[in-house]
Amino acid sequence: MPNMQKEKTPMREQAANVRNSNFEEVALGYSYEEAVNEAARCLNCKKPACVDGCPVGVKIPDFISLLAGGDPGAAYEKIKETNALPAVCGRVCPQESQCEGKCVRGIKGEPVAIGRLERYCADFAAESGGAEDPDSPEKNGKKIAVVGSGPSSLTCAGDLAKLGYDVHIFEALHKPGGVLVYGIPEFRLPKAIVEREISAIEKLGVTVETDAVIGRVMSVDELFEDGFCAVYIGTGAGLPGFMGIPGENSNGVFSANEFLTRVNLMKAYDPAYDTPVKRGGSVIVVGGGNVAMDAARCAKRLGSDVKIVYRRSEAEMPARAEEIHHAKEEGIEFLTLNNPVRINADEKGNTVSATCVRMELGEPDERGRRRPVEIPGSEYDIPADTVIMAIGTSPNPLIRMTTPGLETNRRGCIETADDGVTTTRPGVFAGGDAVTGAATVILAMGAGKKAATAIDEYVKKNR
Repeated sequence: MPNMQKEKTPMREQAANVRNSNFEEVALGYSYEEAVNEAARCLNCKKPACVDGCPVGVKIPDFISLLAGGDPGAAYEKIKETNALPAVCGRVCPQESQCEGKCVRGIKGEPVAIGRLERYCADFAAESGGAEDPDSPEKNGKKIAVVGSGPSSLTCAGDLAKLGYDVHIFEALHKPGGVLVYGIPEFRLPKAIVEREISAIEKLGVTVETDAVIGRVMSVDELFEDGFCAVYIGTGAGLPGFMGIPGENSNGVFSANEFLTRVNLMKAYDPAYDTPVKRGGSVIVVGGGNVAMDAARCAKRLGSDVKIVYRRSEAEMPARAEEIHHAKEEGIEFLTLNNPVRINADEKGNTVSATCVRMELGEPDERGRRRPVEIPGSEYDIPADTVIMAIGTSPNPLIRMTTPGLETNRRGCIETADDGVTTTRPGVFAGGDAVTGAATVILAMGAGKKAATAIDEYVKKNR
């Protein structure tokens, strides 16, 4: 009989007044007993809507059933059939709007904690040594180039390797992982876990080359000349956006990308590294998405007084409810219905404050969200020596500029056919944030899976 407990089994986490001064993981995971108890809440539906809500098609009731039966190792292997990064997805996927959002247990209570169970199975496999090295697939003699090494590229590369392709990943930075290493903080996604997941993909025979900026060291055309049958572009959306307001070039104004890269990839949070980063002081983070929450929570851990300034109300914030909740618990102040209009600096060009205006919500825009409208005469200053802009990103234009025949839209995103991955350039495929603009890890992974299938069909058709 299913466990008819209405609420999710709670997951332990660090106390807010402890974790807001360290970079250790906030959520501490389930014990075996907690995981089995939560797994028993699954109704094992005949038509599982949760699977429809998963961009990579994890067989959710199947893995949960195996876990409920006391076999987390088998449950992990079931997840791995379709998901190349289960330990990552169990931590950072927005399950509430995907698999868990479709769970029928959520109608009269809380949905099954699918993400927490996925995380448990992945961590169990790693800690117990139960994650078996994959069998090396028989090679088919065809080479595929993958540009970028974020979640979309890693998924595409892993799926192609399983089909026998010789896959070579070209990564611009000095470490693979894309946004998983430079963007998402250690306290949400420990980097040792990312390294473990990438290692599993390398064991399939995938080669990862770092410090390789395609468009500089080699063009897409040259990749084809070098014998690659197809190219997948999964370069993400790493070009930061700014507001274009006066004073934005003052010292102490950062994009969230730069700030998070310094803290995460370049380990500025660790005193053993000499990466420069501001510690202490007053910080304003502009924006209301997950990146804004990550930047604010990092700044808090570096000893700063932190305020999040967002032009709409909290109800319109695109960040996950859990991230907003954690940020508030950690002592971060939220100034909603506010918007910066000017950054003020001293005679040396150092930021001293931001002038903001109060906002109210007006008529809905084309997406149905109510437009923020300035309240005349409501300007006031907020003292700050650091301002972090977390208002969105777009794809880097380098690939577009160096690849003839590759069309992009007005936002700089790569244009694709109806399948979402086939570009206007024959043999070139793309997915993830490079196509959609900044989105989620799991949606990027879904695009990587689609692209692997499309590339396989393309190569077979053009032998």
